[in-house]
Amino acid sequence: MEAFGFPRDPVANAAATVAGPNYRFTVISDIVTRFEWSDDGRFEDRPSAFAVNRNFPAPPFKVGDANGVLEIRTPSTHIVYDKKRFSPNGLTVSFSSKVTLWGAEWRYGQTPRSLGGTARTLDEVDGRCDMGSGILSREGYSFLDDSDSMLFDAQGAGVPRRAGDRIDGYLFCYGHDYRGAMRAFYSISGHQPALPRWTLGNWWSRYYAYRADEYVALMDVFREQGVPLSVAVIDMDWHVVRGERVPHAGWTGYSWNKSLFPDPAAFCGELHRRRLKITLNDHPHAGVHHHEDLYEDMAKAIGHDTADKAPILFDPTDPKFMQAYLDVLHRSLERDGCDFWWIDWQQGPYSRIPGLDPLWLLNHFHFLDQQRQGGQGQALIFSRYAGPGSHRYPVGFSGDSVATWESLRFQPEFTATASNIGYGWWSHDIGGHMHGYRDDELATRWLQYGAFSPILRLHSSNSPWASKEPWLYRAEYAAVMCDFLRFRHRLVPYLYTMNVSGAVCGEPLVQPLYWRFPSTEAAYDRPNEYYFGSNLVVAPIVRPRDKRTNLAMADVWVPPGRHVDVFTGLVYDGNRNIQMYRNLQAVPLLAPEGSIIPLDKDVQPANGCANPQGFEVYVVVGGDGEFTILEDLRDDSGQTANGHVKTHREIKVGFSQGPGRLTTAGTGRDWVFRFLSLMTVPDKLQVTVNGSAVCGFEVTVEEYPNVPGLVVKIPGACAGQGEVAIDLGPQPQPSVLDVTARLRPLVLDFQIEFTLKDKMWEIIESAQPLSSKIGCLMGLDLDSSLVGPLLEVMVSDGRQCGGGF
Repeated sequence: MEAFGFPRDPVANAAATVAGPNYRFTVISDIVTRFEWSDDGRFEDRPSAFAVNRNFPAPPFKVGDANGVLEIRTPSTHIVYDKKRFSPNGLTVSFSSKVTLWGAEWRYGQTPRSLGGTARTLDEVDGRCDMGSGILSREGYSFLDDSDSMLFDAQGAGVPRRAGDRIDGYLFCYGHDYRGAMRAFYSISGHQPALPRWTLGNWWSRYYAYRADEYVALMDVFREQGVPLSVAVIDMDWHVVRGERVPHAGWTGYSWNKSLFPDPAAFCGELHRRRLKITLNDHPHAGVHHHEDLYEDMAKAIGHDTADKAPILFDPTDPKFMQAYLDVLHRSLERDGCDFWWIDWQQGPYSRIPGLDPLWLLNHFHFLDQQRQGGQGQALIFSRYAGPGSHRYPVGFSGDSVATWESLRFQPEFTATASNIGYGWWSHDIGGHMHGYRDDELATRWLQYGAFSPILRLHSSNSPWASKEPWLYRAEYAAVMCDFLRFRHRLVPYLYTMNVSGAVCGEPLVQPLYWRFPSTEAAYDRPNEYYFGSNLVVAPIVRPRDKRTNLAMADVWVPPGRHVDVFTGLVYDGNRNIQMYRNLQAVPLLAPEGSIIPLDKDVQPANGCANPQGFEVYVVVGGDGEFTILEDLRDDSGQTANGHVKTHREIKVGFSQGPGRLTTAGTGRDWVFRFLSLMTVPDKLQVTVNGSAVCGFEVTVEEYPNVPGLVVKIPGACAGQGEVAIDLGPQPQPSVLDVTARLRPLVLDFQIEFTLKDKMWEIIESAQPLSSKIGCLMGLDLDSSLVGPLLEVMVSDGRQCGGGF
């Protein structure tokens, strides 16, 4: 496997190590110390599945050794060790961080209160499952046991650990600096690679025996409906899986099913012409049998005797087999048109060599093979999580979700918590794969969550009742589904920038709230609420609507600082809990003051996620902000070419709150700037290019239910290549909402007695102070589903509370 080397620097700086006959400590950084013990005094310098880098500048530390006790002091830890096999009595660590009232001390073998990690699969999970441990805990430290993980030899092949009694682990001690802890994690384990731009659009997937013409026709229906796609997933039935010619039972296969796909290359060509990337499902466990088209070629490559048609057994521990598996078996199918592989391994962690997990080997070598073929930034696999370090091989397939509200309620938390072990690119079966029930509202809310999850992949089983085409649902739900699928593609400029910058900075796209606010209890109490990139906070709707109000509720903590809801325009004071109510067309999507969020200007983007022809940029006034849009030049055409040269274009957009000035560089493309919840045209609004006033721009104010705000449209012909500036005037602020106008349609839509509506409206229109109005509404003895939507609008923005409305 000489061609499958990968970046690694596993041998630690000698100046950072403290060693004895059977122990070795490596002070990797101010945050991380490695602990090793072995019965034979041999220690491990080869890279592991988790730790590929250990060579860092030695941080300051002091060593004491007296009376049989070793002490190591670093700025964050004090290690005390009796020089015997690690034990709770003989190895203790105290910490300088002050994150608990009782102090923090770790004894070897103890487990802190983990904030969770992730799981290998959600197969058959209906609700919650065990998410294991990440490296973050409320106590501010954690221990990652790496004793049993797979290793890589000098040639990059997977090898097991040496036999014997050995301990190999990493103690992370970070206090409340969770993001610092994750940066340390990535520095040791390698960063998440940047994904190709097209992965961030909509994926179509279904376990169903499509015919080639049927699949292509379906893609054309999506296009006719104005719903963009970027990835076409071809599930298991692309290959022959049953029949008299198949000598085994199971899902493995490498020969196209010609009754469904008579001309595979032509089929793939049709999808590529529609700007879709293709992935084929692969269950490799049964090996290559004599009926396969490539059996003879594989046998020749590895020296397999075909005299009695013996199967070529799947053996990922054999480098010769893996080389042929990739260069012969898969390469042929890639020439037909497969762009990347869905590695659907479900057969457990065992192989012919103890300690070598087949899933690890598949993920590792498939991804390196993709890099070898396509270059940096173009590699992709679609596979399951195999343990710490799996983040180096995106994208993750979370398994066959059960189609229930219980499953939906768990997925946002599951996805956010996975970032605690560095795993940032989960792809779920959006809408659920199997079992469960038909519920159009559930499917719609799930798709809305998918629009704000790492990968949006619609998927279902081969049931005739479960397919996820939006037009198969009732009209109300179908319209919303299509809108959010379009919105997802419009978000790609924002998502791609987060993807590229996050790969460099160690920032997963989805992050729990407590990463930013570790000292705030409320940040831990909202596991389904999360940051989606740097400028958006999402609280998915995961429960059905109330039939009387047509609204669903999310229990939201608004982080510190004023925030604006993108879809409703409501303004919220920060650092508070509030119940938010949304109709089917919206979910709580908050952006703090100073946010800049670039979108594709086209309301119906084309397939494939090419760099857009123009931008619509959401801006939240009230604070300074800047955003640098990143684009790969190869994505200008929408047909990303292979190659190892990667050049990014940077387009900076900045907003200065003091003068109220937005600036950016003209790109020759159209610009639309939407200043969210700024509902009046400033008297002295100016638009200039290179300091000179320009004509041809358009200014409007759009009201809810559109995305509300001041809209400035500047055609590319006006902006040219100069510096574009929009001056709003000093210290602009989001407008104070007309509460009565916003409450009227709510009350109108309530499915309740007219007399009760009259009582509500009399209170709302009265001249009483806000506190009295709230008291009177509560006095009507209404349940929270009725009074909650009114209170949200009335108390969201403290500015509208003084002196009534």
